[in-house]
Amino acid sequence: MKTSALLSQKIETNMATCAAASQAVWSYKGKQQWKLVLLPVFLILVHLIPVNPVREDGLNPKSRKRIMPDLLTEPPAIDPVYEAQVYCNIPSIAERSMEGHAPHYFKLVSVQVLIRHGDRYPLYAIPKTKRPDIDCMLVPSRKPSHPQLEAFIKHMSKGSAAQMDGSLSSLPHFPSHSLCEMGELTQTGVVQHLRNGQLLREIYINKHRLLPSDWTAKQLYLETTGKSRTLQSALALLYTFLPDFDWKKINMRHQWSTIFCSGSCDCPMRNHYLEEEQRRQYSLRVKNSNLEKIYVDMAKIVGIPTRQLRASNPIDSLLCYFCHNVSFPCTKAGCIGMEHFKVIKRHQLEDERERQEKKLYFLYALLATHPLLNQTVNRLQRIAEGKKEEVFVLYSAHDVTLSPVLSALGITEARFPRFAARLVFELWQDGKRPKEHFIRILYNGADVTFQTSFCRDHYKRSSKPMCPLEKLVNFVKRDMFLIFNSTSYYDACHRRAL
Repeated sequence: MKTSALLSQKIETNMATCAAASQAVWSYKGKQQWKLVLLPVFLILVHLIPVNPVREDGLNPKSRKRIMPDLLTEPPAIDPVYEAQVYCNIPSIAERSMEGHAPHYFKLVSVQVLIRHGDRYPLYAIPKTKRPDIDCMLVPSRKPSHPQLEAFIKHMSKGSAAQMDGSLSSLPHFPSHSLCEMGELTQTGVVQHLRNGQLLREIYINKHRLLPSDWTAKQLYLETTGKSRTLQSALALLYTFLPDFDWKKINMRHQWSTIFCSGSCDCPMRNHYLEEEQRRQYSLRVKNSNLEKIYVDMAKIVGIPTRQLRASNPIDSLLCYFCHNVSFPCTKAGCIGMEHFKVIKRHQLEDERERQEKKLYFLYALLATHPLLNQTVNRLQRIAEGKKEEVFVLYSAHDVTLSPVLSALGITEARFPRFAARLVFELWQDGKRPKEHFIRILYNGADVTFQTSFCRDHYKRSSKPMCPLEKLVNFVKRDMFLIFNSTSYYDACHRRAL
């Protein structure tokens, strides 16, 4: 754990370096100056220019673990404990981000945010074990906390004036059980999104004046799935983000589908590729003899058949113990331990790697996310044309929402969505050519615009550190279907696989 904490500190230091370098980059004007600044920054990031002195024997005196690998090296070994800590996203240190960065003559026009809900209680329980003792009452004096948590609790109890679609009106606005219910948002989850909202407010409201102090409901578009954890996550983010949280201006729409497909959910081929992906997952699991041994051992500890233990998806429950620093469960036959956890988590990470290689999930993702991306593109186009007032959009969703969006966009290096993950689409107007609009895409504060398949090579041909809006439009309206030998979403959904 000490090694992971040290590594986390190193990452924070590197992020600070990147942010400072970025600030310097934006201050330069002109194509040649931009290139001259970007090159050394890039070299530092990939460790081609050492940031610490190196001894004559070639060893770094600090002997620190590399955050990013050198080019042409083997992939780094998987560290399941460190990856689990990243996934937990425990609020501890101030987060730095690249949101809102652009040349001074660009104007921020719109921001669209897709979030995963915050930390939650498990959806599954390990049979014959005591459930994790997690308190879902919000207590400002208990860590992790937030300076505005107490005010948030008071404000959420007065939400009768809000407009909530359908069943959303019957959901509680904040968690309030002394023993968490299955899938319930925890205090950690609330704090994660209070921090998200505060960070985005400092950038988009305080710096870029995206919303005025007298903002109206028409300037927002808010949508959430029908789970209390997604509604409450959205409200926590909005509470610290908006200039003045006013229940009368909150109009929350209900999305029944976790992939936000709205009225375009009929897609047989999407289901086909999902089934193929599930077969791939099963095949990888049965090949992992070490994983099977761990399941057998755990099943003996809790006194159930191995098949029943496996079906209970133990990693979901174990992650809750891990994220909340609670001891793993024990029985008279023994205790589930860190070695069990590491083997299961390592397999999960290996599965994510193979998923990227096999491309079945990618095909599923293209069809699963087209309705949401199409809606996003249509809105961005209308805003660019001055026909739409919605300058801030928030979708509150799940890991099964964000993960396929990242895959469809071609952002293959992204980690699986952590608790309270955020994916941001920024729309910018060129002040020198007002008819030209550009986008930036950011994942958990990192600029991933040029990791996307449709804009990966654009920066090589342009002096502007952004992607033209039309590249995203062309990708969603046309290029997403080329791999299916189709020209439309309907055709791709109903064309039989070869």
